[in-house]
Amino acid sequence: LPNVFLAKDNPDLAMVYQNQSMAEQNSIDVAWGIFMEPEFAKLRSAVYSSVEEFELFRRIIVNGVIATDIFDPKLRAHRTKRWNCAFGGSQDEEHAMQKEPAAFRNCKATILIEHILQASDISHMLQHWDVYSKWNGRFYQEMYTAFCQARLDPDPTDTWYENELKFFDNYIIPLARRLKESGLFGVSSDELLNYAMRNRDEWERRGRELVSQSCTR
Repeated sequence: LPNVFLAKDNPDLAMVYQNQSMAEQNSIDVAWGIFMEPEFAKLRSAVYSSVEEFELFRRIIVNGVIATDIFDPKLRAHRTKRWNCAFGGSQDEEHAMQKEPAAFRNCKATILIEHILQASDISHMLQHWDVYSKWNGRFYQEMYTAFCQARLDPDPTDTWYENELKFFDNYIIPLARRLKESGLFGVSSDELLNYAMRNRDEWERRGRELVSQSCTR
């Protein structure tokens, strides 16, 4: 469930995390607890060997996972601002590079890691139509099941088609464009953007029909 509905479904969890990125914070806590168990001591020693490296690794993990909370408007605005500062070719970027080059490089690396995780989180939308439609259909079924169990309201069927188009236009395609601008994935960046745009167009043509078919399953 998205965080806004998860808070209603599990108010105790919402209280623990103060209604902020609940699913993401809980995932971090669960994964970190497992990572710190005795049987993973050798893995930890391979990942970091000092307090400084430990703190850096922890910070990267937390920032990266929290970055997958894409529906919090404040977090999204903050990430966009950081991206523009780091990759927008602005005077702020030039000034930061000259003042603290090492810190600025680390900041850019962190931002790129966040975007890699964001892309991974919605990777089905950046792949072939068959992959996208398969996992989009399964996500719809999860949301519809939650609605039938009175854990989610309103019926996702009512706005699924329109919301997918908005999601492509306002998040998926802009994300794919930023990845292309960064040059992070080389020529593969073009492929990710092309898939996103083609899937968007195909959804505009066939999405209503697919939602209707999902309702009858």
